[in-house]
Formats: sequence, C-alpha cells, structure tokens
Amino acid sequence: MRSQALRADFLMLITAMIWGTAFVAQRIGMDNIGPFLFTGLRFALGALALLPLLLHQGRHAARHEPFMQRGLLLGGLAMGLALTIGINLQQVGLLFTSVTNSGFITGLYVIVVPLLGLAFGNRTGFGTWLGALLAVGGMALLSIGENFQVASGDWIQLAGAFVWGVHVLLVSFFVSRHDAIRLAFLQFATCAVVSLILAAIFEEANLADIRLAAPALIYGGLFAVGVGYTLQVVAQKHAIASHAAIILSLEAVFAAIAGALFLDESLSMRGYLGCVLMFIGMLTAQLWPAKRNRQKSEQPS
Repeated sequence: MRSQALRADFLMLITAMIWGTAFVAQRIGMDNIGPFLFTGLRFALGALALLPLLLHQGRHAARHEPFMQRGLLLGGLAMGLALTIGINLQQVGLLFTSVTNSGFITGLYVIVVPLLGLAFGNRTGFGTWLGALLAVGGMALLSIGENFQVASGDWIQLAGAFVWGVHVLLVSFFVSRHDAIRLAFLQFATCAVVSLILAAIFEEANLADIRLAAPALIYGGLFAVGVGYTLQVVAQKHAIASHAAIILSLEAVFAAIAGALFLDESLSMRGYLGCVLMFIGMLTAQLWPAKRNRQKSEQPS
C-alpha cells in the first residue's frame, strides 16, 4: 500500500513537470492558430496516443468493462467536459497574461479542492481558510498592477482554477470505479470534439498555420495530454484528491522556470513575493488539516 502511494506521488510529480513546461508550448502554439483549434488538435493527438494501450488492454484485464458501460461513459463525459472548460479557459487566458502568472493562478485549484468539499458536507478547518487568505494575497501581489488593475487573463485563469478543482475531484471519484486508461481516452476525445466544434464556429485556420504550430502541438498533445493527463488519472487511483492536488500544483513552479528559460519572462520582487505567498498558502491549505487529523488519530481513546 505504501509503495503504491509512493509510486502515485512520483507519477504526479512527473505530471506536474510536464504540465508546467507545457504552458510554453500552449503559448507558442497560439502564434499561428487559435486557442480552441490548438486545444482540439492536441487532445485529438493525446487520444490517438492512447489507442495502442487500449488495443492491448482489450485482450487482458479490462475486457470485462466495455466502452458502452453506462458508468464509464458518464465518468469520461463528466471528466471531459470539466477538462474542456478548464483547459480552454487556461488557453484563452494565456493570450492576455504570462506563462508564470498562468501557472501560479491555475495552481490555486489546490485550495479549491478542499473548499469544494463544503458542498458535500465536509468541514473546512482554520488551516484551509488561512491557506486561502495567503493564496489570495499572493495572487494580488502577482497580478494587480500599479493602477490596481488585474490583467483580464489572470481573471480567466482564476475562473479556470475552480474548474480544475472540480476536475481533480471528478477524476478521484470515477477512477476508483472504472478503468483509468479508458476514462483518460474518453475525456480526451470529449475535449477534442467539443474544442474542434468551438474552433469551427469561432476561428479560422489553414493547413499552413497548423504545420507551423506542429512542434507545439506535438509536445502539447503527445506529452502533456497523452502522457501527462494519463499519468494523472492512473496515479489518482491510489491517491487522496487533496493530496493529489498539492503535488499537481507544483506545475506552477515548473511553469515559472519554463517561462524564464524559454520565453525570457521575469517577475518583479513583488511578483516573486506573491508567488511565494501563493505557494505557502497552497501548502498550508493541505498540510495543516493533515497534521491536525494525524494528531487526533494519535490521541489515546
């Protein structure tokens, strides 16, 4: 059991690294094509990348759960719709803010996850509220300019953070009941189809532009989607949602590093302080309740 938990943590750390660096590909890809088309094509690539696994799996353990099984379809669709909304908010937001800001604000879903637990009757302790306040203060330092204006892209990323929180909870719920690879494929396919429909309605593109965006699409599709999101679903089978959220939120750190290395992005001292506060808030929201629960369990009955 312990080895499964450690393996899950390691896989989620790899996922966070892939997601963080993928912010660069997401930003560069939109130099040539629109956000919806970029999302649709890269998730179609991610779905195609899983086909060999699905064919291999069909001859073994998962053959007893067909794709037409109602619970599996419902789970894949629900996860896919949350993924579609979250990733497209993130993609559009990147048009109006930096990779660094996007990574850290998206990482606020680490606080959203326990807060959403309130809707299911779970009590939220002091540590979670303290973490939320620290994170909000950090976001203010990171995002609010000299004229007390927040970039529109930052607001979009904040809306996305709530959707990512829902997505993490949905993954934890359905992956404990259904096959992880099939759920991943269904959510990728859902996201690809919906995003391509949106692209057909709102965007224009041609093959020459798509070819120019190909390197970003390959990284964003085969690695960030095909590998990253699949690892998330597989790893969360053996992880608590709130625990998963704190590890996955490290994508913010990797996004900041990637933005500095590949896009020459930099922050003011005020921005760095905001990032530190947000990160402390993320940790506080997760580790404080865990510490309290551990202390209670160690008390003699």
